[in-house]
Amino acid sequence: MRIYTRAGDDGSTGLFLGSRVSKADVLVDACGDVDEAVSVLGVARATCDDERLATLLLGLQRELFVVAADLATNPAHRDRLRPGVSTVTEEMVEGLERLVDTLVAERPLRPVFIVPGATAASATVDHARSVVRRAERHVVLAEQEGHVVSALVLRYLNRLSDLLFVVARHAAGDAEEPASHD
Repeated sequence: MRIYTRAGDDGSTGLFLGSRVSKADVLVDACGDVDEAVSVLGVARATCDDERLATLLLGLQRELFVVAADLATNPAHRDRLRPGVSTVTEEMVEGLERLVDTLVAERPLRPVFIVPGATAASATVDHARSVVRRAERHVVLAEQEGHVVSALVLRYLNRLSDLLFVVARHAAGDAEEPASHD
């Protein structure tokens, strides 16, 4: 099987279920950010010694594939998407909220700014969080430029960045330092 198709040699890329857009389109930027977040979460998972957090990160990687499919679908064929498989659902957003609440209850957040980097895993989760924030900004811009964007995708990315902040604090444990020493 060949991995190259030559179809993108003209500077375009295909959307899920047909049609093509420029690789310079902001929607493609958003999809690229989601793809990057999946990869960075993979690095975080590979460096994470906590099996529970590693399993959570794997689940988030898989859900980001759903986000990517939702974003990268030809708008004319959104009716063919399957909830939770190729389109983000309210349940997915609520699941992130439940995880945030559970993790914060287990390890309350400190009211200080945190300098990322206490552990390799926490630093990488913080990196993924910043990539998710960039994805969110690109999704907003794509919507402003006329692309069809699910409101649930935006809500999911917003909650995901919150969750990743909390996960990074768990991954850092007690090794984390506040931004300043007053």
